[in-house]
Amino acid sequence: MRDRGAETNGLVENGFERDMAGTSVEKGLGSSLRQEVAGGQREDRPRRIVIGMTGASGAIYGVRLMEALHDLPVETHLVMSKWAEYTITLETSYRAGTVGKLADHVYMEGDQSAPIASGSLVTDGMVVAPCSMKSLAAIANGLSENLIHRAADVALKERRKLLLLVRESPFSIIHLENMLRIARAGAVVMPPVPAMYARPKTIDEMVDHTVGRMLDHFGLEGGLVRRWAQKPG
Repeated sequence: MRDRGAETNGLVENGFERDMAGTSVEKGLGSSLRQEVAGGQREDRPRRIVIGMTGASGAIYGVRLMEALHDLPVETHLVMSKWAEYTITLETSYRAGTVGKLADHVYMEGDQSAPIASGSLVTDGMVVAPCSMKSLAAIANGLSENLIHRAADVALKERRKLLLLVRESPFSIIHLENMLRIARAGAVVMPPVPAMYARPKTIDEMVDHTVGRMLDHFGLEGGLVRRWAQKPG
């Protein structure tokens, strides 16, 4: 596995130091990114995915996605909202700092100066998992209230992959209209619906299948999906 750096009292995560203004202050790992943004795409750029985690229920999907990407040759850029950090602690045995250590780069949700806020940083796309209805509404209507929304807006305008793991039930007409609007703009809307044909025996297996299907959309194989008509291994 790749070394992602270390966390110190929740203030330093993977090369970025959190200042009192709620932004990500660049340290070490970020310098090459700044040069790439300034100088354009490099021929040797790695596979690169932006991950946003919002405060919707279902934090485990974002956590497991980060764990899966950690084992793949992908450079990850993570943004967790304030409420995502709370939900991670509420719903799982993880802490936000532990999840942050799985990423190559971590940003504060208010840091609109981060490299991922610009289309000049070339990525393979973005996943928002889980995606709250508030974030869905903001992204579908072009409201860049925070870095998650802005990075998603960048993915849309640059015609890159944007996958939203929308988490709510039941859906209101407003929710459905926002999903239709964002789908027409080019995003993939993926509610975390269990695939019963895989005959999952545990919650972990259900979560892993959905995470594996998210990876499918980026051409990545994590060995998490039992395919249709595939016999148990």
